[in-house]
Amino acid sequence: MPELPEVEVTRRGLAPRLIGRNVTSTIVRVPALRYPLPPKLARALHGQELRAIGRRGKYLLFDFGNGHLLVHLGMSGSLRLVGEGHPAAKHDHLDIGFGGEVLRMRDPRRFGAVLWLEGDPVEHPLLARLGVEPLERSFTTAVLTRLLQDRRTAIKPAIMDAGIVVGVGNIYASESLHLAGIDPRTPAGKVSRARLGKLVTAIKTTLRAAIRAGGSSLRDYVSCEGGLGDFQLRHKVYDRADEPCHSCGAPIKMLRQGNRATYYCPRCQR
Repeated sequence: MPELPEVEVTRRGLAPRLIGRNVTSTIVRVPALRYPLPPKLARALHGQELRAIGRRGKYLLFDFGNGHLLVHLGMSGSLRLVGEGHPAAKHDHLDIGFGGEVLRMRDPRRFGAVLWLEGDPVEHPLLARLGVEPLERSFTTAVLTRLLQDRRTAIKPAIMDAGIVVGVGNIYASESLHLAGIDPRTPAGKVSRARLGKLVTAIKTTLRAAIRAGGSSLRDYVSCEGGLGDFQLRHKVYDRADEPCHSCGAPIKMLRQGNRATYYCPRCQR
């Protein structure tokens, strides 16, 4: 699943190419993805200038002045820029033309979402419930300590809870906990303030490194130009069960938490 780094890489790739341009065409090929596609999307977008591309958690927000297009890439989605007239493939469900160039959404599993929002987008139910942004200054030791106080759930699913911190998906939760030296099974409310401070730094460091690397391409994810990220080549623990830890040499372990695979080093993470 595309996580925060992959979504941010997509945003940064699209922004300089599309901001300030006007929509010349819209083609919707399926009635619904995760939710029904807006029936009047082509009419709403026609001739509108794209003013900005923002991100909230794993959601992209395309500001057209008269409304916002909210896009979530789901499990297997991607946004790519292709030339006008480039033939659509089986899973290419939405095209937005910008005069010679087309923003195309591909989503083989159809778990993504495209919604048209009028009014303040942050008040939409999908966004209003989201927690703190991990790359913002507001994500501090004090804030994380308050959010996790008295929580009995394990620290890894806690930091993956989008109502607490947005965008820290499975890959980056495992990697951040390894960097911070915290056992993923530790009850969130039992992690000391000092160790939570290390975790805040580790999350920021891990996400920024992944963005610089273009994200992690494990299955379907590609950038807006079709390129692959290479952060998967730098994973310290994720998907490395039984391989030696790069820090201490102990075999990496794998366990299940909330039906998700968790990878950790039993020696480095206490």
